[in-house]
Amino acid sequence: MGMVQEFRDFAIKGNVLDLAVGVIIGGAFGRIVDSLVKDIIMPLIGKLIGNVNFTEMYFQLSPPAKALAGPATYESLTKAGASLLAYGNFLTISLNFIILSFVIFQMVKIVNRLKGAAPEPAPAVTPEDILLLREIRDNLKK
Repeated sequence: MGMVQEFRDFAIKGNVLDLAVGVIIGGAFGRIVDSLVKDIIMPLIGKLIGNVNFTEMYFQLSPPAKALAGPATYESLTKAGASLLAYGNFLTISLNFIILSFVIFQMVKIVNRLKGAAPEPAPAVTPEDILLLREIRDNLKK
């Protein structure tokens, strides 16, 4: 019964709701960054380095198990069951990860800056008996 009560307290504190909101926003943001990399950045980089299509950058490791329907593209080869080493896709996903990590780092940095420095804790109040003992000590020194 203790674990149920502990979970209820956890859920009521808002941690579960905060986590759910974070996951939803993170998923949507990840899709935005994925589209930015796949649809905007990688085509621009491909154009700059000589009309390279990163989705078609692969090494074929084995022949297709089925007959190809049309030209030998990454999509048709994977559908036909060929083993491919898709390094172009890996480059795209790696750039996606770097951009997403950088943006999240900047967001955390901004939030920490907005929070400001943690206020210094108030000095501990000296107990009355300690103050009385110090006073007695000081009177005895006289």
